[in-house]
Amino acid sequence: MTDLETRELRYFLAVADELHFGRAAERLGISQPPLSRAIRHLEDRLGVALFERNRRGVTLTDAGSVLRDEAGTALDAVRAAARRTQRAAPRERPLVLASKAGASHDLLTALVEAHAAKPGVAHVEVLLCEVGEQAGLLRTGAADVALMHRPYDDLAGFDTEDLLTEGQVAIVPGKHPLASRDRLTLADVQDVPDLPIARWPRLDGSYPAGHGPEVRTQSQLAQLVALGRTLLVIPASSRAWQWPEHVAVPVVDAPPATTVIAWPSASRSLDVAALVRTASELTARLPPGLPSTRAPR
Repeated sequence: MTDLETRELRYFLAVADELHFGRAAERLGISQPPLSRAIRHLEDRLGVALFERNRRGVTLTDAGSVLRDEAGTALDAVRAAARRTQRAAPRERPLVLASKAGASHDLLTALVEAHAAKPGVAHVEVLLCEVGEQAGLLRTGAADVALMHRPYDDLAGFDTEDLLTEGQVAIVPGKHPLASRDRLTLADVQDVPDLPIARWPRLDGSYPAGHGPEVRTQSQLAQLVALGRTLLVIPASSRAWQWPEHVAVPVVDAPPATTVIAWPSASRSLDVAALVRTASELTARLPPGLPSTRAPR
């Protein structure tokens, strides 16, 4: 078995990203000769060529492509382990709760307030993010716990507690004929010629096929809806960012969306456990102002 050092992986990834030893050395803040020697030493230890070197430049071999993918994951895991270790120290850092901006706003507000009212608990710092970013924040250790949505978010490798299940709404331009409807079906919103559904990037950064605009942020999406260029279907409680130019219409046959509180399965944090307990107690009581757990009929 060949053990790899994090320094070797950082050096390799710099060259793999730049495909140029000089630029990689500059990025790392070292000179080129020791970088070249380090890569040669790594190839010798692994017994494979990681790069093809010729007059046209540097390219990854098949083996190098595999290591590029694996090295990024490995370094992320090491960084996550360091962050979680630091967060395990008694109250030296706040508990970081990640949530998609605008999602489950009433629940998030009630959860933070209810937890802060308990004696002796960790301070909760809220980290607002874009669509689908919570999983990455948990895996890298940038967040300790997150509010996420089933079936939309990537929950692999996390423990979860269901909090609220609700129906979904279509957010449509206020001047569009769909805005005058009392209810819609998925068939009504899936093939609207002048309102193609916006496309979000996959985990690898590529976009699915389709005619809808490519978006990366909720602010982009909100403005495109206001301009009459697209629509979207979201959980009813995610309407906190809705603009005056938008109208929300219930989609009666959309699958229910469940808000969950999620945390890494390996976590042994008592502070995380306390926050999860607060969330469970809160949703069991369903205080006034929180959305109903029933989907619209």
